[in-house]
Amino acid sequence: MPRLLIPRESLPGETRVAATPETIKKFLGLGCHVHVQEGAGLLAGFIKEDYIKAGAEVFAAEDSNLLRQVDAVLCVNSPQQALLSKLSKGTLLVGLLAPYGNSSLEASLKSNQLSALALELLPRISRAQSSDALSSQANIAGYKATLLAASALDRYFPMLMTAAGTVQPAKVVILGAGVAGLQAIATAKRLGAVVYVSDIRPAVKEQVESLGARFINPPELEEKPNEAGGYARQASELFLAAQRKQLMEQLSEADVAICTAQVPGKKAPRLLNEEMLDQMRPGSVVIDLAVSQGGNCFGTKPGETIVRKGVRLIGASDLPCSVPNHASVLYSRNLLSLISPLVKDGEFILDTNDEMIDGSLISENGVIRHENVFNAGGTN
Repeated sequence: MPRLLIPRESLPGETRVAATPETIKKFLGLGCHVHVQEGAGLLAGFIKEDYIKAGAEVFAAEDSNLLRQVDAVLCVNSPQQALLSKLSKGTLLVGLLAPYGNSSLEASLKSNQLSALALELLPRISRAQSSDALSSQANIAGYKATLLAASALDRYFPMLMTAAGTVQPAKVVILGAGVAGLQAIATAKRLGAVVYVSDIRPAVKEQVESLGARFINPPELEEKPNEAGGYARQASELFLAAQRKQLMEQLSEADVAICTAQVPGKKAPRLLNEEMLDQMRPGSVVIDLAVSQGGNCFGTKPGETIVRKGVRLIGASDLPCSVPNHASVLYSRNLLSLISPLVKDGEFILDTNDEMIDGSLISENGVIRHENVFNAGGTN
């Protein structure tokens, strides 16, 4: 029977966990044995007794004998080399492995002869939606970004009619209408703000307007960026320059700007420059969700709030970690959805004829299958 290992996450600031008591029960129903490292899940609100009650075995970090026996490691981020080096050849690693340009991960997979499924590379097809961890976590990031903006802003979000007079609603400009952007729109609207949205893809206009926001049509150029594999393509510098010019007026009237534009494996496009920030009023707020990929906004830094000429620039990295319970619940369901079909006749079967497996299997027994990913100019 397949043995699954759930490690305690080692990346600083990581509060999520790859399996919850709910999904452990379902893995047991598939015939798997589940081993949870002591302390895993605690920061997400899941205690040791919860896992034991669900049927998991809790192990100590130093149990090297167990590590050699497991068939798969389910993680949020890739474990440290100290743990990977104790795994047997062919052990399957599944998680958000940050593979783009990640030479250290590539070396670990090769030297330890491991297989690995990187959730970042799952194809954007209908069948993969329930396994799409990028979307489940981006949804949380968009929600939390709006709450963060509302908390930092020096004004109300909704229009209020009081005895002292009427308070006008905040104006929020959202850059990027992907999963995070759409959730940011919905949350800002619930809070009563007037929302404007800019995106390089004209096709998202209908989604934006269905949420009650106003779409800013992209610049009229001969070549417009669209999508590739379900993700926004990287726009040309000419297009981005035209877009920045178009946004200047909107930002001069904005109370909040939420930047969500990211392209997998690429540096984030610079959407807000110094000149645009100079147009924003003191007291306004910029939330940059792309800060870990270089940032959509000039001057943002991961995990920091910088006040520039009265404008708060918030580098909102790792927002899903600030909602660890629900982030873990959704993420663990993503893993369950992906792993369940792989369990056949008491073992894991990696069928590379399956589009989902072929796209995300970056290593098979230490043989690298997507060299272009590891050679990409990512931010790792």
